[in-house]
Amino acid sequence: QVELAESGGGLVQAGGSLRLACVASGRASIGTTIGWFRQTPGKEREFVAAIDSTGGLTAYGDSVRGRFAISKGNPKNTVYLQMASRSHEGAAGYYCSAADWPRRNERDYEFWGQGTQVTVLS
Repeated sequence: QVELAESGGGLVQAGGSLRLACVASGRASIGTTIGWFRQTPGKEREFVAAIDSTGGLTAYGDSVRGRFAISKGNPKNTVYLQMASRSHEGAAGYYCSAADWPRRNERDYEFWGQGTQVTVLS
């Protein structure tokens, strides 16, 4: 079992930046890949980024590559998602999740946090 808790959501100016955090806990959290997904009302959940347990392997969704950065924090059970918004793109509920490898399909992730909301202001 892995418990996940997101934080850092809130308001960001269009063109600004925001950093989200995901803290993993539980006996199975060690050696776990953490992924970030986002979802807006009426749309499917979109893969954003993932990082393996060592921090040495990352993956990004096509729409965020080059603007978002995922990293391991200190302590190592914390994962950050640094976001650079582009216009109103980026406004969504952001969810972190746990899997065995940096995968892009949400069905490969077994555990999920409650999510944190990001709102982009014009």
